[in-house]
Amino acid sequence: MQKCFSILLFSFLIAGFTCSAQDLQSPGEFLGYQIGSQFTPHHKVISYFKSVANSNPKQVRLTNYGKTNEHRDLYIAVISSPENIQNLESIRQQNLANAGLLEEANKTPETAIVWLSYNVHGNEASATEASMQTLYKILSEKQDWLKNTVVIIDPCINPDGRDRYVNWYNQHKSSPYDVDPQAREHDEPWPGGRPNHYLFDLNRDWMWATQVETQQRLKIYNDWMPHIHVDFHEQGIDDNYYFAPAAKPFHGIITPWQEDFQTQIGKNHAKYFDKEGWLFFTRERFDLFYPSYGDTYPTYMGAIGMTYEQAGHGRAGLGILTKEKDTLTLKDRLTHHTIASLSTVEIASKNAIKLNQEFKKYFNNDDQNTKSYVIKGNTEKIDQLKLLLDKHQIEYAHAVNQSVSGYKYSTGQSSKMNVDENTIVVQTNQPKGKAVKVLFEPNAKLEDSLTYDITAWSLPYAYGLEAIASKKEVNTQTREKSSPSENLEDAFAYVCEWNSMADAKFLSALLNHDIKVRFSQKPFQSNGHSLNPGALIIAKRDNTQSENLNLKLVELSHKFNVQLKTIKSGFSDAIPDLGSSDIQLIHTPKVAVFTGENVSSLSYGEVWHYFEQQLEYPLTSLNLSSFNALDLDRYDVIIMPSGNYNSLAENITKLEEWVKAGGRLIGIQNALDLFANNDKFALQSKKSNSSESKENDEKNNLIPYARRERQYISNLITGAVFKIELDNTHPLAFGFDKQYFSLKLSSSAYKYLDNGNNVGYLKDNNVFSGFAGHKAKDKIEKTLVFGEERKGRGSVIYFVDNVLFRAFWENGKLFMANAVFFVNNDGD
Repeated sequence: MQKCFSILLFSFLIAGFTCSAQDLQSPGEFLGYQIGSQFTPHHKVISYFKSVANSNPKQVRLTNYGKTNEHRDLYIAVISSPENIQNLESIRQQNLANAGLLEEANKTPETAIVWLSYNVHGNEASATEASMQTLYKILSEKQDWLKNTVVIIDPCINPDGRDRYVNWYNQHKSSPYDVDPQAREHDEPWPGGRPNHYLFDLNRDWMWATQVETQQRLKIYNDWMPHIHVDFHEQGIDDNYYFAPAAKPFHGIITPWQEDFQTQIGKNHAKYFDKEGWLFFTRERFDLFYPSYGDTYPTYMGAIGMTYEQAGHGRAGLGILTKEKDTLTLKDRLTHHTIASLSTVEIASKNAIKLNQEFKKYFNNDDQNTKSYVIKGNTEKIDQLKLLLDKHQIEYAHAVNQSVSGYKYSTGQSSKMNVDENTIVVQTNQPKGKAVKVLFEPNAKLEDSLTYDITAWSLPYAYGLEAIASKKEVNTQTREKSSPSENLEDAFAYVCEWNSMADAKFLSALLNHDIKVRFSQKPFQSNGHSLNPGALIIAKRDNTQSENLNLKLVELSHKFNVQLKTIKSGFSDAIPDLGSSDIQLIHTPKVAVFTGENVSSLSYGEVWHYFEQQLEYPLTSLNLSSFNALDLDRYDVIIMPSGNYNSLAENITKLEEWVKAGGRLIGIQNALDLFANNDKFALQSKKSNSSESKENDEKNNLIPYARRERQYISNLITGAVFKIELDNTHPLAFGFDKQYFSLKLSSSAYKYLDNGNNVGYLKDNNVFSGFAGHKAKDKIEKTLVFGEERKGRGSVIYFVDNVLFRAFWENGKLFMANAVFFVNNDGD
């Protein structure tokens, strides 16, 4: 009887599973068109995933992990066997315990966790189509792999960018589609679908987490910590498929196992691609060094992180003719991505036990040479650093008062540093100790200077903090965070220091609340307080119309964690007094920025995001193509992001006259080409010695073709940190010390201003971190980095280095606030 019951129960379960499989619709059946015959809008992609989850609840869990800036939903689907789904929370916790992130598990896990991320670049749109096909294929054909594997699918990391591309393409494509590469449907307009809403490249934001998509994704990613992570991309239409293993350089923290298993995965892919006769390449172009990619970030978190690249990009549309006269179709592209996806899951399933064993080993950090990174500096900057560490669940604590020794970041030498109660310590002896090393090491070892991105990012430099890298474990303690006072006593005025973005946000909020603010152009002492130039002063006399001033100040100071101090009298302890002309009222500026064709979309996005999401200050975007019709007199400040401004050359007089009338013009990076060597402006390019340049040209002409790429990099700076000198008596450098660590992204070089203020400049070419070619270093010696040129009542402000780069170089952001609020504030 018991045997008969067991047979009946087994038959019932099989029937139930068959029914579930029969309910599973393919993407084509659900959408009503053959997948690959058209692009699928994001909401329909999500509808398909919901349909699959609803029809297969025992094998699919769909989780909404957030929303984009344009209110599109972000989802992941977790797929596995019914048994694993039933025990999903236990599998997740056992995996975290295996990495030391939770209390030790009772046994070593044996389930592989694979995370597949699609469409981080919106116009690389075959990836999301492939995500639907991959989901269907796994559930309909590859059930055996799910017995020991959990597959996590993020169908679209960047829905805003993807829909921007898909909507544009659907509006402009021919019917049937046109394969002619010159057709309009293959010429995507500015800014393209690649970036997110704020025009940021989300594939370079994993570690810095400046964007809402990344911030929300990291929360759920760190809850899972997968063993394998794949980022699906597209590249030029004439390239063959790219998959692991990655190119050199590999960061030194990457283990031999991680490197070897990439090769195993690549060989597994090759088996399927060879069968179909599909061409591919490996070990070229896409390295594992810069930490903020979708392949490197997971790698530094213990996973096998990989990039897969399919030909296509925003040019391919539904089909395009390649240089080899083949037609590359969307169907081809999504099929290649689907096969690579399935192959990844297959090899993970075959190596599930080994993946768990090696994953555990990765989080052992006993052999790290540097034991402690000790970071000291401005409280608000320390708080910003803590926020970043919190996003990655990296542990830190406060130092016990003592003296520590080790490599000192500001000098580049071994030295000592006294710590205070605000000093924090980040130890490498913690589960994410390898990620700590990647983030904090002063100068990452570069085994090959041919890299795909910047080569320096050390957080003490990025955040403007002093640090010591110590070979000893530094003693720590917990400390409660101090808060601003709950109330303000009645006073003549209130003051706060000016030295961080928190202060800039506070100023912005004050102005947005119609609270009048002054700033000091010189050091002053009052009521026992010593304040540096840039200090903000809120005088009661200026704000008699503001109701409940004290309550508003308390509220805003709490919001931005700013410490306000009271001043009892306008008579200072040492001049200037508060009525001095050296203490000026800040005129609330009307700020605009150029945008549109020929403006770098990334640079514009950085400015846009800075004002809208960080500073929270109004910004008007002006189309560069409409320049001749613009009434510039409506604006006090105009920002020129990096870009090509040749279109303004014939009408540069209009810009010059606006400046002379009192306007402040801020140029960033390549925007400076408009002014350089123009007799209307003081900016002059620095050129190499003519005889030396001629000699070098003759030598270069004789370099063998195969070596020319490497020879060329001697002229490049690929994101390196240089120490520059600052004139911090100038308003552009208020809040800074006399030296600043700047992230230099190119070898563009300009002479010191003969007629202007050289606010930031290089005396020598000393590189503190990252790669710079020897010719490039020679070129930038004794050159301008930040400067101001007065013209009439206005100013032109030159940013040779981009202080807003990817929104992660935290210490540079105050320069922009200074340029907007302080520089030439009175127009004299």
